[in-house]
Amino acid sequence: MSPGVWSQLGERAAVWPGRQDPLGATWSPESTNFAVHAPRGTAAWVCLFDDHGTETRHRLSEHTLSVWHGAIPGVAPGTRYGFRVDGPWEPDKGLRFNPDKLLLDPFARAVSGRLVADPAIYGYVHGAPDERSDADSAPYVPLGVVTAADDFDWGDQVPTKQRWRDTVIYELHVKGMTALHDRVPEHLRGTYAGLGSPAVVDYLCDLGVSAVELLPVQQSVSETGVLERGLQNYWGYNTIGFFAPHGAYSAAGDRGQQVTEFKQMVKAFHAAKIEVYLDVVYNHTAEAGPLGPTLSFRGLDDLGFYSRVALDKGTDDYWDVTGCGNTVDAGDPFALRLILDSLRHWVTEYHVDGFRFDLLSALTRVNHAVDMRTHPLLTAIGQDPVLRQVKLIAEPWDASMDGYAVGNCPPPWVEWNDQYRDELRDFWRGHTDGIRTVATRVAGSSDLYADDGRSPYASVNFVTAHDGFTVRDLVTYDGKHNEANGEDNRDGTDNNRSCNHGVEGETDDPAIRAARRRAAANLMASLCLSNGVPMITAGDERGRTQRGNNNAYCQDNEISWIDWSAEDAWLDVYDVTRAALRLRREHPALRQRHWFEGRPTMKGGPKDLAWLHPSGRELTGDDWHDPSLRTLSMFVLGRPLRSPGPRGEQQTDASFVLWFHSGADPVEVLLPENPWVRAGEVALSTDPGLPVGTRVEAGGSMRLGGECVVVLRELYGD
Repeated sequence: MSPGVWSQLGERAAVWPGRQDPLGATWSPESTNFAVHAPRGTAAWVCLFDDHGTETRHRLSEHTLSVWHGAIPGVAPGTRYGFRVDGPWEPDKGLRFNPDKLLLDPFARAVSGRLVADPAIYGYVHGAPDERSDADSAPYVPLGVVTAADDFDWGDQVPTKQRWRDTVIYELHVKGMTALHDRVPEHLRGTYAGLGSPAVVDYLCDLGVSAVELLPVQQSVSETGVLERGLQNYWGYNTIGFFAPHGAYSAAGDRGQQVTEFKQMVKAFHAAKIEVYLDVVYNHTAEAGPLGPTLSFRGLDDLGFYSRVALDKGTDDYWDVTGCGNTVDAGDPFALRLILDSLRHWVTEYHVDGFRFDLLSALTRVNHAVDMRTHPLLTAIGQDPVLRQVKLIAEPWDASMDGYAVGNCPPPWVEWNDQYRDELRDFWRGHTDGIRTVATRVAGSSDLYADDGRSPYASVNFVTAHDGFTVRDLVTYDGKHNEANGEDNRDGTDNNRSCNHGVEGETDDPAIRAARRRAAANLMASLCLSNGVPMITAGDERGRTQRGNNNAYCQDNEISWIDWSAEDAWLDVYDVTRAALRLRREHPALRQRHWFEGRPTMKGGPKDLAWLHPSGRELTGDDWHDPSLRTLSMFVLGRPLRSPGPRGEQQTDASFVLWFHSGADPVEVLLPENPWVRAGEVALSTDPGLPVGTRVEAGGSMRLGGECVVVLRELYGD
């Protein structure tokens, strides 16, 4: 449809010049200013939609500094809108302008509606990618929503700014956390309001969580291939609106109500001293590869926004290191501005406390090579007075072979440590060559982080995450079972490092069921007591299962949602997790910020850390290389601690001995006689033969059952 025909449908010429900054839709009682970045476009329109879906187009006549802009009087908050931009159609040169495609405002503060898989959403004619499509996409794409500056009452809340060493992260999905929660009002289940309800907040406080990390909540859409299979992208790693809370998670509506509801949720968490981190996906967008749909950026500045293979070859090949069809060029000035403005928006408007960056390596490419030290994005974040104050978590890899950068992110970034995940899994399934590598991970991964001056809390430790098996499935399945995804079980990793304990899938065998629950408890206890920042995947502490699906990205149903009924909950695993987190919280000896040095903290005193052999002596060089050794024990000194208190004072605590025994057979361990610690008690145990409260004496012995964690705490005055 040509612009000439549009004028017959209600295009209006009475548009004020407005201004080019800020980008997006800015409401005032007098008018609403619209501004959109489209440097190579030749014409632009803002399109307003009434409650019946009738569209009115207004041409933006002003073009300043690559921005088309104009102000329209009488536009009320809640009005839905989009942009259309005309310009060259030369796909082989990265120019894909098509005025028949309605484009979502990249700076929209709220988004209404969902994407429908229809041929009209593509800029080209199917079967003829060089031919521009004239089908109107407006009925099939989400729309921006005009929002007004609100007067949300944050009360007297101030950021907790909790220290990394005091942080326990709980990774969760907004919908999946409450979709089946019987103590959340039914109309609030699966929403921001449901997540911020007392039933959820109180549960997390009781467990001992200090921060929630929300799977993507920026506006996303499902891939067209997923929609065509009758499924939805559940995880949300397919972002299209980087400023807007995902509208489908709002109980109040998606015409701006999601903004207030999200803030209420954050306020509820902050009132409970729980920080809120967002999992953000800036490395790619929902527009997929060159033959993907035209939803926003492709119709505004395709050539500048997406990274490319050299165009001098006569083809417009995207450079894809995300596995999603495109890679955002974070070095492009507009892309860099959008990312920084978006991050600041979530901090200043929504009071979020931090971000976990999906596939950070993809965002830090200079001439296609990873540059974690001088890339403009990391430099700008480090210099920004707002962003440098929040928690920054990196997923330090991407989908390429050369993107793996664990241990190489600059301070103040902390990192997801997949080496911790892999080596803890291998240790507990009996696939390690001795105990030396797992000891390094439990002690904080000094091989990755100590050489550049970072603390053990640069390591975010995890044994599971949203992708891959849950802890229950990790001890129940040897292989993936992803048939429900509709990809013939080809998707998802085959490197599960799991153990089904003799039967694939669920079983009624009581011995196998008990072994699995003990294995899950061992994984959770190890995670909670390791040096570094523990991250728990929602539901792992109570035996959530995905029925063997290790790539449930498209399962917006009971496969992914947490089952809150107590019928099949692994409440014994919950009890161990809760107890381990309480020990960590109450004892600074178990969460020190300084590296253990293996030497006395005071002259003539014991070492701050000693590794013990089951025979009661310290480990020797031969022990470290003994492939048959399956028992790891660490003595952690409490009096005094190496790490000072908040005012520089010397801290004291109980001393601990932690036993991690992955062998299938019981082992007798001796407790060495020493002048510093004479008696203790079992403070945590996954061994039924050693219940909590069992007293032990220096010089005595203790029998560890097969595959268990036992923590001894010093008793004073005995």
